[in-house]
Amino acid sequence: MFADYAGTQACAKCHAGHVKSWLASPMHNMTREPSLADVKGPFDGTTFHFKDDTARLETVGSARFITIQSTRFGAGIYRLTRVIGGHHREDYAGVLVAAARADAAPVMQPPEELVLPVSWVFAPDGGKGALRYKGYSVMVKERPGLHAGPVWSQTCIFCHNTEPFLSTVLGALAGPSAKPYQGEVVDPLLPRERRAEWIVTDPAGLSSALETELARIGVKRSRPTPLQAIAATRGAFRREHLVELGIGCESCHLGAAQHVKEPRKLPSFEPRSSFFAVKWPAASTVGPAELRATRINRACARCHQVVFSGYEPTWEGGTRHGNAGGSHINSGEARDMILGACASKLSCAECHDPHAADATAKLRALGGSKQDALCTQCHDKYASPEALRAHAHHEPAGEGARCLSCHMPKKNLALDGTTSRYHRIGSPNDPQRVLLDRPMECALCHADKSVESLVKTTETWWKRPYDREALRKLYGSLDANVLLATAERGKPHEQAVAFYLLGEARSKAAIPVLASQLTHPYPLVRGYAKRALDSVVGSPVPIDIDAEDAEIEAKAKAWLTTVK
Repeated sequence: MFADYAGTQACAKCHAGHVKSWLASPMHNMTREPSLADVKGPFDGTTFHFKDDTARLETVGSARFITIQSTRFGAGIYRLTRVIGGHHREDYAGVLVAAARADAAPVMQPPEELVLPVSWVFAPDGGKGALRYKGYSVMVKERPGLHAGPVWSQTCIFCHNTEPFLSTVLGALAGPSAKPYQGEVVDPLLPRERRAEWIVTDPAGLSSALETELARIGVKRSRPTPLQAIAATRGAFRREHLVELGIGCESCHLGAAQHVKEPRKLPSFEPRSSFFAVKWPAASTVGPAELRATRINRACARCHQVVFSGYEPTWEGGTRHGNAGGSHINSGEARDMILGACASKLSCAECHDPHAADATAKLRALGGSKQDALCTQCHDKYASPEALRAHAHHEPAGEGARCLSCHMPKKNLALDGTTSRYHRIGSPNDPQRVLLDRPMECALCHADKSVESLVKTTETWWKRPYDREALRKLYGSLDANVLLATAERGKPHEQAVAFYLLGEARSKAAIPVLASQLTHPYPLVRGYAKRALDSVVGSPVPIDIDAEDAEIEAKAKAWLTTVK
């Protein structure tokens, strides 16, 4: 509950070093007031063009504005109220202050903060920043024009800020009848055997707590149920109801007001309450170390659990609404970790320093063999060079023998337009990965190989047969190059990975398929195709992928005639 929280500044008295570092981190600064933020976007009159629409970014006095002119959705002038993100890109929210056209929608009173349709991406094109349509970092279909919305407080507020934990677990407490809403716990997105059980132990006490919390956000309701609290929270929760703007210490450590008053009473990653209890999956409670990893991973999964609802396919041949596999994109890492083989042994904090400005800098600085030590502390039989060579079938000093290279391969779509590590720890020879996903993970390093050459090697090394007919259905032919076949036949997230790798390999054979995908229905995938083309030819291809499809196709056709 809100009364259980003290705020980050209350932690500084005893934890000054951690708090200082945390306050400078991108995660803490996930949401900022524009007047206090180091805004990177070009609010200097720069105009972003999207099809026939425009968004003009400008500064007037101390305020920043985005003026949208849309032939389809009308027009309006929006004053920035929030800057969101700051590690790889900035997104913006604002309020409508003036209708720029007489027939535009009237200004709401009080105005809602709307997510604005442009993002500033820091380094997508050779190190130069660029404006992009907001939302095209996830799998959403192409949009017809620039349009403000949705409402910030109904879609973004919980994962990007610090709010009372109770507000985020209403769905878990309500049970299966609850409709999805922002900030849910991760369990509905997990296989049943890996879910925690949320048990209401004191219904009257829960109802009283919910009544208090709803009254704080301006909703008067006597003895509300969790289902009623979900609807009320979604409709009434606003910025002023947060514990603090941005992600604070208590986003992970939960309410610490009691700890501030009585330091001997420590906060916990595990939620504690007098009116509900959490029963962890049996496989995760075999000892203190396993329970610690489970608690930390689930704390991270409060936000890093994304399997975006607008796009069904997942890894391992799954779908979001049926036997969901791992996520293909940023922000699903903790859920993927919980799905994997090391979920109760290895916590996110082993690799990511949660208090540092760059959470993975320490891991990168270790170098390959010392990174392996994170794995061999449990898998000690692979610690020696001889054992590692026999296990990995690669030279111990090389990248091919690194634990992370095979068991957490870089096949997910990152916010910076590259690929990032897949956090569902498994093996590239797992049948569900070989037979249900493209590209085969060995092709992430061996871009020149055919389907048959890779699968035959895999069978020889690990003595495991694979169904050739299933592979033919995936790739069309066993003689096909894995990446080129994936680029042509794959699901959209699989295609994007193949595009990136073909670009990295400077594959001229990929030019026709990459050019044909510049009008891909998912703009995120389209962007991967464009950047891959740029990499293959060694300079930016002069085609605007934010134009109308017919214009893109004509320019791509003309450009192909100039390619040697």
